[in-house]
Amino acid sequence: MSTSEDILKLARELLANESQALGRMVEALDEEFVQAVHQIHRCEGRVIATGIGKAGIVARKVAATLASTGSPADYLHPTDALHGDLGRVSTHDIVLAFSNSGNTEEILSLVGPLKNIGAKTIAITAGAESPLARHADIVLDYGTVTEAGPLGLAPTTSTTVMMALGDALAMSVLKERDFTPEEFARYHPAGNLGRSLMRVEEVMRSGDALPLIFEGSSLEEAVEMMTSTPGRPGCVVIVDDTGAFAGIYTDGDLRRHLLETENGGPLNLSQAVGEVMTREAITVHPLSLVGEAQRLLRERRIDQLAVLDDNSRPVGLFDVQDLLGVHGLA
Repeated sequence: MSTSEDILKLARELLANESQALGRMVEALDEEFVQAVHQIHRCEGRVIATGIGKAGIVARKVAATLASTGSPADYLHPTDALHGDLGRVSTHDIVLAFSNSGNTEEILSLVGPLKNIGAKTIAITAGAESPLARHADIVLDYGTVTEAGPLGLAPTTSTTVMMALGDALAMSVLKERDFTPEEFARYHPAGNLGRSLMRVEEVMRSGDALPLIFEGSSLEEAVEMMTSTPGRPGCVVIVDDTGAFAGIYTDGDLRRHLLETENGGPLNLSQAVGEVMTREAITVHPLSLVGEAQRLLRERRIDQLAVLDDNSRPVGLFDVQDLLGVHGLA
């Protein structure tokens, strides 16, 4: 049984090994990488990532990253490709071939058929003089690496370097595309990150679901509005005689007022809601990001935000409850 010191020593050596390999790759990047970025950016078809074993897992991840950041991409298993799935590849595609040695039999078997189809090949490999590198249109050579670990055999450092190089490609292409947060959200409608990059106007309550009431209306009318508005928002957005935002009144405010009047007489439901509303309420613009609106709700410990246009007129209500199913709106 290894001691704690032995285990930590091995883990630190492995991390140092991989870190040093990444550092060497930083210095090794050259014009071939720039060409690869330009080729993917100008690609009229799809980016097809391929690899076998652990390199195949990396290829699948890189394809997913490209697809989620604006570059149509997919993973193609080399063996399946040789048994009919090459029909997925067109002359306008670019193939990212991952192979540490550059001598992987299954990958090399694709080289000729891919050239016949007319697809371009970008090799990601440590084998700069390998058959794969010699037949590729562009070679991203990350140099010889020593696999970390006691045996030095299992793919560790090589797959780390492949993954990092694939990420560098994807992010460089993203920058060339001027890929926006809004586009990212479009491809990630069900994720927290994508949801936070949506605009408030995409998820806010509006129209009949917006509980609007004048500040001269009674507290009783305000409670009725909360109850009868579709979705039962639990608040009313209050406007003045010109239609400009005046304040907000919530069911939480109502409960507090009930407690305050418990020993001082019944709550006066005929009182104007404008007399008890929150005037300095936090608001948000329709074009604000959902993530920013969420931050305001969290920091202020509130459940709703009035959404105001450029003229300070309410156009919507941002309610924390609506975020639970917001992915369905994208």
